[in-house]
Amino acid sequence: MENTNDIEKEVEKNEAATAESPVTEAGQVDELKKAQDELAEAKDKYLRLYSEFENFRRRTAKEKIDMIQSANEGLLKNLLPVMDDFERAEKAFKDLNTKEAEGFLLIFNKYKKILEQSGAKVLDLKVGDDFNADTQEAITQIPAPSEELKGKVVDVVEKGYTLNEKVIRFAKVVVGS
Repeated sequence: MENTNDIEKEVEKNEAATAESPVTEAGQVDELKKAQDELAEAKDKYLRLYSEFENFRRRTAKEKIDMIQSANEGLLKNLLPVMDDFERAEKAFKDLNTKEAEGFLLIFNKYKKILEQSGAKVLDLKVGDDFNADTQEAITQIPAPSEELKGKVVDVVEKGYTLNEKVIRFAKVVVGS
């Protein structure tokens, strides 16, 4: 009988607690809706933050790659006049068959290979090519020696160079008018 009394007392307690704080179905629905809204807002904030972080990561990785690729640009720009001097000297030494000329040509070829390995490439220009302001700088215009050279390159005064598809020195050319 004690078990029955205990059970009855427990039921009375639960009924009293229910009577004191009535919980309606509408209240539960409101709390559930509020919790779902908070969850949706938290998920939205998380997705936005994650997307923002991914964009930041991609942007910094791209900037790092660009910086690495163009790190030598300043140095290469400063070395290009030396290459011009080497090319002028090569013309003078080319016909000589002395040890000095041979030594000079070895140094010239090594220097040329180092520039190429660093990513510097010579712009391929010839007399008769169309003038292209994106890669060439017209230092003067002269009357074209022939009709087909009008608006075209008549002479290449200084070679142009690119580094990773970016022009680091424009070719200086004479254009026919």
